[in-house]
Parts: sequence; C-alpha cells; structure tokens
Amino acid sequence: MGSNMIFHIATKENWEDGKEKKEYRGDTLGSEGFIHCSTPEQINEVAQHLFRGKKNLVLLEIDEARVKSEIKYEGSGNGELYPHIYGPLNTDAVASVRDFYVE
Repeated sequence: MGSNMIFHIATKENWEDGKEKKEYRGDTLGSEGFIHCSTPEQINEVAQHLFRGKKNLVLLEIDEARVKSEIKYEGSGNGELYPHIYGPLNTDAVASVRDFYVE
C-alpha cells in the first residue's frame, strides 16, 4: 500500500498496559487481530463508529515496516481497504503517540 505509517486509536489505559508488556493487543475488536487506519478519513470513520463519547484516547502512529505480526489489507463495508494486524503489535513499531479527541 502507499503509506508506510498506519494508525490506531486506543484508550490510554490499554496502551500503557501494552507498553509494560512490550506488546499491545487491540481493545476495539473481539477478533483475532485488530483494525488500523491508513488515511485521515479512515481515522475519522473509526473514531465516529467506535469511540464517540469516550475519553482518554491516544492515536498510535505505527511504522508498518517494524511490525512483526502479519498485516493484511482487508475490505470493509464501505469498500475501502484497512490494515488488519493479526497478532500482537510489538510496541517498538510505534513511532509516536498523541492524545486523541473525538468530536
């Protein structure tokens, strides 16, 4: 895919827990692996559907080349492809963490 960076919205609590363990597991889906975003539009869509009204969020910027688990780009209901990480995210692949707010 085009970008080398992918993004994930997480609660601060789950991200901090993952950092301690040196591997993060997504807190938004009850499936094997978890969905990330690769465009600002995807970030907004995921934020509106899964995080509206939630506080204490962070946006992880992930260097795709450093992710140790398998990444597949898979379709969603809107026809776009979203990066889906199968397995835990090694925390050293996270390039930056920013506070995130859903309006």
